Amino acid sequence: MVYFLRMFFILTMIIGFVYEGYSCTNFLVTKGASVDGSTMITYNADAGGFMEPLVYMPAKKYGPNEWLEVYDWDSGKYLGKIKQAQETYLVIGNINEYQVSIGETTFGGRKELQDTNGIIDYGSLIRITLQRSKTAREAIKIMGELVAEYGYYSSGESFSIADANEVWILEMIGKGGKEKGAVWVAVKIPDGYVSAHANQARIRKFPLNDPENCIYSKDIITFAQKNGYYDPKKDGDFSFVDVYCPLDPGALLFCEGRVWSLFKSAAPSMNISPDYWRAVEGAEPYPLYIKPDKKLSVKDVFALFRDHFDGTEWDTKKGPAAEPFGNPVRWKPLVFKIEGDTNSYAWERPISTQQTAFSFVSQMRSWLPREIGGIFWYGVDDNYTTVYSPIYCSISAPPPSSQGYSISEFSMNSAFWVFNLVANLAYSKYSYALQDIQAVQSELENKFFAFQPAVEMAASELYKKDKNLAIEYLTEYSNNQFEIVVDRWRDLWEFMVMKYNDGYINNVKEANGRHPKGVGYGNDFFKKVIKERPKYYDLKMRKNIND
Repeated sequence: MVYFLRMFFILTMIIGFVYEGYSCTNFLVTKGASVDGSTMITYNADAGGFMEPLVYMPAKKYGPNEWLEVYDWDSGKYLGKIKQAQETYLVIGNINEYQVSIGETTFGGRKELQDTNGIIDYGSLIRITLQRSKTAREAIKIMGELVAEYGYYSSGESFSIADANEVWILEMIGKGGKEKGAVWVAVKIPDGYVSAHANQARIRKFPLNDPENCIYSKDIITFAQKNGYYDPKKDGDFSFVDVYCPLDPGALLFCEGRVWSLFKSAAPSMNISPDYWRAVEGAEPYPLYIKPDKKLSVKDVFALFRDHFDGTEWDTKKGPAAEPFGNPVRWKPLVFKIEGDTNSYAWERPISTQQTAFSFVSQMRSWLPREIGGIFWYGVDDNYTTVYSPIYCSISAPPPSSQGYSISEFSMNSAFWVFNLVANLAYSKYSYALQDIQAVQSELENKFFAFQPAVEMAASELYKKDKNLAIEYLTEYSNNQFEIVVDRWRDLWEFMVMKYNDGYINNVKEANGRHPKGVGYGNDFFKKVIKERPKYYDLKMRKNIND
């Protein structure tokens, strides 16, 4: 075990620790696993220093000889151009007007299989596919065709793909320039089950003759055999994980830990062991999907995504690393060293993290007109302190404060910066400030859930008369609610600046503010300080300076 972990830390130093750069999580919910028959997928985009406007691409028609330029989502590098579709569909965020939604997490996999001559990167693959697909199955077909024709530029990727009826996980990796295209496999999550992935490939053995539930590239096995990755006589059943993304302890500690967190919360009765993600040799891998103890609502999924290993021995709100006020944030890098110490160390990697740029919960519903059935519950910054606002998949324009801002230009009109102001202020008095945040967060999200039936009833009535009236109504509702959230968060920031000024907790309702409350640091922190310097802090008369 010691050797196992030592090799991991050596490896992380060599590769620059890929998990710092690619830190996302998806949770997938099928119709039979949700309270109301919705399908859902989630995504948090964890990348420090990253932010972009909420994607909005209107539906459009093109001529027969038009081309689309492709730029790498991560770097902005121009990759090439591809044939444009004659018709594209409306896309808002990661959902389109037909209720197709796609999320992702990067697992990297075999480094030699990234094809730097490929034209399609994972981000462009998502957006182009959303513009062209009406179902999850069609999306899978289009993704396979695009990378086969134009080559796949990115490293290994897991995709969540869902429509109002089906939920799939697709895992893909390139061919390293050896051949054009990529190898991939897509598995349908059985109805009534949930799944998750978080930067580690998860598909192991899969059915080879069940196209209803599993689709894959025709050369997924033969390519591995030709390149010495797989020998059926020696290796037994083919496993995508073992062949294309060989396991290392980092994937366990930082990726499978998030899967365990979601699974143990969704199905406590399973008593899922933490051994696998804690890198215990011989531990059983987690299944690709599980059956939750109870059916999940959108609100339940919000809660699952707001997790810091809560209630476990790895709860990041506990212990000395949480500082005096239960701060769950662990400042990057995840792997660190101490001067003069030859050991390497690592923080936990919970689902909620300060570096999240944006996250979403896509909700798709088959019993409603598609323009009403798809909701993109969208939030910026950390899952834990954001507000998920409902944005319907058919809206004719995006919310103003979700557009035109970046990490390099501060603006009080930017939803991203307003939410970051509140979160960063909270870090200094977290256990206290969090109560202020959660009060407003709950108020707003509960209001959305309370309004939802009436909003959709009104939209449905308008839809019967004129579909465009329903779309106009949902656009106004979505955008107004998003801007109300941003306005409330600005007010919250101003309130918190006053309340936590100079390290006090001030009663801002008092006219003169002359009675602030000093809350110290807490008993556990005081004990630690005193233990480190015995007698130093004693309040007493001394016989000498060392007494």
